[in-house]
Amino acid sequence: MSNPTDVSNEARRRRTFAVISHPDAGKSTLTEALVLHAKAITEAGAIHGKSGRRSTVSDWMEMEKARGISITSTALQFPYTTNAGDICIINLLDTPGHADFSEDTYRVLTAVDSAVMLIDAAKGLEPQTLKLFQVCRHRRIPIITVINKWDRPGRHALELMDEIQAEIGLRPTPLTWPVGIAGDFKGVLDRRTGNFIRFTRTAGGATAAPEEHIDPSRAHDVAGVDWDTAVEESELLEADGADFDPETFLNCTSTPVLFTSAALNFGVNQLLDVLAQLAPPPAGQRDVDGNLREADAPFSAFVFKVQAGMDSAHRDRIAYARVCSGTFERGDVLTHASTGKPFVTKYAQSVFGRERSTLDTAWPGDVIGLANAAALRPGDTLYQDVAVKYPPIPSFSPEHFSVARGTDPSKHKQFRKGIEQLDQEGVVQVLKSDRRGDQAPVLAAVGPMQFEVASHRMTAEFSAPISLEPLPYTVARICDPEDAEVLAKLASVEVFTRTDGVMLAVFSTKWRLENVIRENPDIHLRSLVAAGSN
Repeated sequence: MSNPTDVSNEARRRRTFAVISHPDAGKSTLTEALVLHAKAITEAGAIHGKSGRRSTVSDWMEMEKARGISITSTALQFPYTTNAGDICIINLLDTPGHADFSEDTYRVLTAVDSAVMLIDAAKGLEPQTLKLFQVCRHRRIPIITVINKWDRPGRHALELMDEIQAEIGLRPTPLTWPVGIAGDFKGVLDRRTGNFIRFTRTAGGATAAPEEHIDPSRAHDVAGVDWDTAVEESELLEADGADFDPETFLNCTSTPVLFTSAALNFGVNQLLDVLAQLAPPPAGQRDVDGNLREADAPFSAFVFKVQAGMDSAHRDRIAYARVCSGTFERGDVLTHASTGKPFVTKYAQSVFGRERSTLDTAWPGDVIGLANAAALRPGDTLYQDVAVKYPPIPSFSPEHFSVARGTDPSKHKQFRKGIEQLDQEGVVQVLKSDRRGDQAPVLAAVGPMQFEVASHRMTAEFSAPISLEPLPYTVARICDPEDAEVLAKLASVEVFTRTDGVMLAVFSTKWRLENVIRENPDIHLRSLVAAGSN
C-alpha cells in the first residue's frame, strides 16, 4: 500500500477538468491549444476552413473529422511546467458540445474537479452552455470562464460580464482584460500584475504564439489608446468589486474570466497558469451514502465512460475510470462493486485522445483506460481493500425512438453484438418488448445525431448495416410492472423494458402523457433525468 503522504503530494499536483461550451464556440480548438502550449504536441492539428482541415488530437472519430464537431468525449493527460517551475499534471476531458450528446457530457462532469466554460465573444451565453452550467452548479463544480474568439468581431467585454452575472448568477472576476476591441486583439492587461501581455500571430495558429510582457509604464507607447481604454475598464471593474476572490470561486459563486483566441493561441498560457494555480486538486469523492472517501484512502475509482472502436486493428473497448483515492498500480486485482467479482488490471493504459500507452501507476484525479473491460459499465465502482460504492450515473430521458433492423440477414450475430455494444457504452438506450421481439430492438436517444453515430458504427465497426424506422413517441416515463399491462393497451402509448430492467412507458406527446395521468390516477409514473438538467 502506498504512503498516504505520497498520495496526497501526487493528488495536489493534479488538475482534472472538463471544457464545456455550446457547439462551435471553439472547444476542441482550445483543447488543442492547451496541449500545444504545454508542449505535449509540437503543432496544432486544426487548420480552419473546410479545405485542408486536419483533425484535432481530441477529435479522432471519422464522423468527427468529417463534420468538424466533437461527437464523443476524450481524455488527454499531459504535464505542464508553470512559470514558477512547478510541474502540474493536467487531466483534460474534452466534451461534445452538441445537445444531442448531453448524456456523454454529463458523465464526464461526474469525473472532474473543475470546468472551463467557453463562451463565443460574438454570441455570449448560449442555450447549451446554460444547461451545462446548471449541471456544474448542481455538482458544485467551480467554473473558470474563457471568452474565446476575441480576434473576431464580437460584443463589448463589459456587456458580456453583465450577461454572465444576470444569466447564471456567477460574479465574473476577470483576471485578464482585452487590449483592443473584439476583432482587433492586441493582447491582454494582466489584472494581477498590471502588465501588458502582447501576443504575436503565427502562421495559421499552428504553433504557440509568442508573447511579450510589457511594463505598464511602457504599454501606452506600444498599444496607444487601446491600452488606455483597457486600464479605464479594469479600474471600473475594481471599483465594482470584480476582483478575484479564491473563496467565492471555490464556493461556486464567482468565476474568474480570461480572454483568448484559441485559433491564434492567444491567451492560452494564461489559462494554463490559472488552472495550475487556482483550480482545485482532487479532494476525495462522496460515496452513495454521502460519506467522503478521502484522496489518501485505499484505492477506488469509478467508470464514467466506455468506448470501443478506438483501434480498428483490435476489437477491444476501453473503460475510462477516474481515480478517486489511493494509488493504482497495473496488475492490481480490484473488486467490481456491483458484482463483488475480482477485476484484473493487467491491460491498464494511459489515454491521449486516440493514442494509448501502457500505464503502470496512477493517482487521484488521473483517468485510467482499462482495456478489454467487457464487464464494466458507466457508473461502476472499482476498489481495493476497503469497500466503497459511488453514486450511479443516471440515464437521461430519451425523446427520440427508432426501430433498428439489420439489413443483411446473414449478419445476425454481428447485429446483436453491435447493438449490445452500443447499449453498454451508452451511445443509445436499447429497449425491447414482446410485441417487437429481439430482431427489432428500439433505440432511444436524447437527440437524432445519436442515431447517426449508432448507424455509422454498426456499419463501420460491426459490418452489420441497419435501417432505422422512427416511432411517433417523444416522452418517456419509468413505470411499475403492475401498471405496464394497463398502459400497453392505451392508444399512442407503448411499454418497453430497458436492458437494465427498468420499464419505460413512452407517449406520443406530453399532452398525451397528461391525459393518461388524469384518466388513470392510480398509475405511478416517474421522471428520468432530463437532458441538461441537474
